[in-house]
Amino acid sequence: MPIVQWEDGETIRSAWWQSESGARPPRRIVPVDDTLTADTAFRLASEGTGLLWHGDFQNARQLLHAMTRRLDKAALDKRKKAQKKAAGKAPPSPVERFNLVRMARAQRARTLNMLLIPVEADYQLVLRRARDIGLACREAWGEPPAVAEVEGTEAPQGLVVSLRELLGVIGAHEWRIKGVAIPALGPPYAHIHPHYGVFSPVRGEYLDLLAKAPLPETMGPDFRAFDIGTGTGVIAALLARRGVPQVVGTENDARALACARENIARLVLNERVDIVEADLFPPGKADLIVCNPPWVPARPSAPIERAIYDDGGAMLNGFLQGLAAHLNPDGQAWLILSDIAEHLGLRTREELLAAFEAAGLKPTGRANIKPRHAKASDQDDPLYAARSAEVTSLWQLVLAE
Repeated sequence: MPIVQWEDGETIRSAWWQSESGARPPRRIVPVDDTLTADTAFRLASEGTGLLWHGDFQNARQLLHAMTRRLDKAALDKRKKAQKKAAGKAPPSPVERFNLVRMARAQRARTLNMLLIPVEADYQLVLRRARDIGLACREAWGEPPAVAEVEGTEAPQGLVVSLRELLGVIGAHEWRIKGVAIPALGPPYAHIHPHYGVFSPVRGEYLDLLAKAPLPETMGPDFRAFDIGTGTGVIAALLARRGVPQVVGTENDARALACARENIARLVLNERVDIVEADLFPPGKADLIVCNPPWVPARPSAPIERAIYDDGGAMLNGFLQGLAAHLNPDGQAWLILSDIAEHLGLRTREELLAAFEAAGLKPTGRANIKPRHAKASDQDDPLYAARSAEVTSLWQLVLAE
């Protein structure tokens, strides 16, 4: 972990730098408190100065909201100027618009992440009106880092982390306790408890497709299913709840493995579901292989985005290419995939169908559902055109003869 330093009077202090996104620490950090105005904070953050907060914790949250409002206004003004400048010119293509939106969001995150919080070595906050964050931090980051000697400074004491990331850790802890209601799982256990850094099944429409997709009317005790990239374990759990006698969920991420195993245990499905560490496929073959890969073939800018962005379509193509070696001759694969990439100009339907053919696969059916999330109907969203047209599909694939 990198070490950050700042001047506190005549003393040079240091701490470990914590960033889930892998962002570099600010080159300059200045201590601030409740006397800092939102305008000054916004200006300093926009210049790349880290603002290390030593005031009231709830005031820090209010300051972050105030900075966000100023950033949104600045972005709106910039967008209006760009629209005037581009009047009469061809509008950007969908992929150009997508790239512009990602760049703007990255810049937004860099600015807002300049509001920093000092966290003590035991994951405690000494700020006024601060809550106990020890358990939330341990769930997300593991045990606190050890103290190390740094020549010319005091030994690093605790962590420095952006307030936005810390709020994300706290929010993830609350979701982990509360859980996400999954009606498709049915009573009495209808919740999945996501861990920090593991994609949460809050968009449940694809689970509706899985709940209705036809399974063989009679499944013998040897019928086996694979859930590739199980994440929280929700798909593996749903297959087991639908009567599949043997389900193997795979993951190569330590957080997701722990999360899936905990959820399967909560749902009392250990006798039917086994969660194993594997890069895509486990050993052997299955009668049904399911995969819900990241839907957007673009490079993630942070590890936490790997559930959304599939760099170069690596997981999708790995899944398709591996089916021939792992699917029983009379078996079936279910690919859950949104067509958002097609509307963003990142992949064409022809390219997807060609990938099926290249892998020796033949589609035999496709069930579709429209998204229900708020952004799909938000006309102010810069990607509204793509989101409003989006369709999520469950592709049924078999081995071509």
